[in-house]
Formats: sequence, C-alpha cells, structure tokens
Amino acid sequence: MKNIINKWISLLLFTIICHSVDAQDKDGLMSLNQGRIESYKMEVTYNLLFPSPIKYVDLGSENLIANKADDVANVLRVKASTRDFEEETNFSVVTEDGKFYSFDVFYSSYPDTLNYDLLKLQRNNEKDYASEVAFEDMKGSSSLLSNLIMQSLYENPKRSIKHIGNKSFGIQFLLRGLYVHEGKYYFILHLKNSGNIPYPVDFISFKIIDEKKMKRTVIQDRILSPIRNFSTISTVEEHQESFDVFLLNQFTLTEGQLLEIEVLEKKGGRNLKMQVTNNELIEASVFKDMNLKLK
Repeated sequence: MKNIINKWISLLLFTIICHSVDAQDKDGLMSLNQGRIESYKMEVTYNLLFPSPIKYVDLGSENLIANKADDVANVLRVKASTRDFEEETNFSVVTEDGKFYSFDVFYSSYPDTLNYDLLKLQRNNEKDYASEVAFEDMKGSSSLLSNLIMQSLYENPKRSIKHIGNKSFGIQFLLRGLYVHEGKYYFILHLKNSGNIPYPVDFISFKIIDEKKMKRTVIQDRILSPIRNFSTISTVEEHQESFDVFLLNQFTLTEGQLLEIEVLEKKGGRNLKMQVTNNELIEASVFKDMNLKLK
C-alpha cells in the first residue's frame, strides 16, 4: 500500500531548459561551450500541458514516473516514485511539432503549483526554453517549418483542386489542395456533412492500388503511412464541415497505379474513396509562402 501511495506523490520542482546554439565557433571547430544551456527554475508539479502531442519521453532515473493523460496526447503526468529523494534528476520530452524540452527535477514537500501550460510560455518567450529537433521520419527536414506550413494550409484551406473527390450518403470527401515542399506532400482534405446525423470518422487511409485489378487483396495494395496530420477529424456534425492536412514523404506512381484516399465511418458503412493519378501528384503546387511567422 505504501508503494501505491508513493506513486501518486506529485510534489516536485522542475527547471525547464533549452535554447538553440550555434554549430561552430569562429575557428570553424565545434566547441562544448556552445552547447551549454542556461536554465531557469519554474515550479511545476503533476500536470504539464504541451503545445503539441507528445512523441517521446525519457526519464533520468527510477525516482520518476511519467505517463500521458488518457485521451489527451499533449498532457504529461509526472509523479515521484520515491518519497524525499535527495539527488537531482531530470527528464526530457520531444513533441510532434519538433520541440525538445529538458527538465531538472528536485523533490519538494510543499509545491505551490499543480499545473503548468507550456503553450503560454511558448507564446511569451519560446526561444528561451525550447529548441527544434529533426525526427528521423522527417529525413532531415525541419519539423517546425513543416508544422508551420501545415498550420498555414489548415487555417487558409484554399481550394486549388476542384475535380478530385466523392459524394455519397450526404457526405462530401474532397481533396482540396495538394502541395509539395522539400520532398514532402501536403494533402488538404475536406469533409462536409450535408446530412441530418453526425459523421464519426474512424480513420483516413492512403494506399497505392492497381487501377486494372477490380479484385484486390491487402498484399497487392501498398499502404502509405503519413508522417503526421495537423488536426485529427473525429466527428463531422450535421450540416458542418471539417478540414485536415496530411504530411507524406514524396512518392510517384508507376503506370497503371493510383493513389487511393479513403475515409471510413466509425461503426458505420458510409465509407468514401477518391483517387489521385500520377500526373496530379507530379503537378502538385510548390509551397513558396516564406512569410510564415515563428511564434
């Protein structure tokens, strides 16, 4: 029973650290001093609300327990597994928008605060505590820049494609735009519900199919895994519409192949598909808007 109680101890002080550093010194040689990160203390305990879904957590010792909150991908709960531990420890977090957060942890029996919103801190002074990282699945591309592009396309979903889509059951499933930037495709998808009942979305899939084979198997179809999407559509309410932006690595199709995008209704049969040809892929609009603001 004592161990169970200890696991729920949320009496910690955190120091959040991070800022970007230059890669080389004046002599062109790497300097460890340039990698030094000054920290500032911030009293935090129990719940950390991040600006983006959490992708990775690394705990510095067994004195800490951390887990994501149920059904909330951007909230991390951190607890002490040992009462009154004396040594300083740490943990780090990487989020899907490409940010790296590092925390120094001290035990405190009397914390002043139980929750902190890191989004507020990011808006106030992001460069003082967060630094950008590149994920392996981004293949060296800037994760922050990709996220800004997705945000720009999501907030301004200009319809540059008007002939690709499907309509059935009072649901419209449209490819509203297709852009390319640094070897990545950005698909703007549009779901519009003209019916009188909600449309719950199970998932949206991307796969390469053979247009000549009417009877296909899972083996014959090549499933494509998006790197990420900007805003997951869970439900489109009646007489409402929703948008999402999907990021995929660049690819092309061979003769006789199509890209099939499908949306499936959760616990229902209102499933819709649309196809994209190779010509439409290679004619994707080049994203050139360099007026993106780093918030």
